[in-house]
Amino acid sequence: MPTRIPTASVKRLRERTGATLAACKRALKANEGDEEKAEAQLRAEEALEGDPASLKNQFLVAMPGLEDDNFSHTVSLMCEHNDKGAIGLIINRPTDLTLNAMLDQMGLQHESTDADEHVVFWGGPVQPERGFVVHHGPGGWESCMPIGNDLFITTSRDVLAAIGQGRGPKQFLVTLGYAGWGAGQLENEILQNSWLNTPVDSAVLFTTPARSRWQSATRLLGLEVTQLSSGAGHA
Repeated sequence: MPTRIPTASVKRLRERTGATLAACKRALKANEGDEEKAEAQLRAEEALEGDPASLKNQFLVAMPGLEDDNFSHTVSLMCEHNDKGAIGLIINRPTDLTLNAMLDQMGLQHESTDADEHVVFWGGPVQPERGFVVHHGPGGWESCMPIGNDLFITTSRDVLAAIGQGRGPKQFLVTLGYAGWGAGQLENEILQNSWLNTPVDSAVLFTTPARSRWQSATRLLGLEVTQLSSGAGHA
């Protein structure tokens, strides 16, 4: 019979190591619930793999009790996270703006896009006029930043032109604006139980309906999120 891992053990291990909840639960399962052995395993993995506390290339999932209207029940793709701060793109807040309308505003052709299928997402309150395209494969675009696991973010016009002409990435998501945190701000909010994090799942990112992405992302944690304590935070 599989070892049952108490939520309290997972949280204690996360507080001691800074590893993700998913990593903590995995280590506890591998060590039959022994917290000391699980911590030793995570420390060893940290030495081999670098900084496991970085949330880059992870989903940041709002806790149920987060009451900030900008971030309530949001899922963000973390693009950068270091000692200087963090940047993320909210992926489950579709706007009324279609991709075709956006391409029209930019003077780009779009005979190969489907107006009903693609909408532009609200990526966050910072620089709402700035566009980001999340996609698989580098593609040689002018301004393209790797996130991890063949996932990239492009901010240059050329990728949108290619998408409009049917030459762009097959799977993509377009946002306007981003969410930003100053040095230590996100870490403090996590300690206040405002956020959880989980590895990125391509299905949630590209194919799950927007209205279902928060619920789908919480399932990736392998925990009953409603049983965890919650608090309020700001980003």
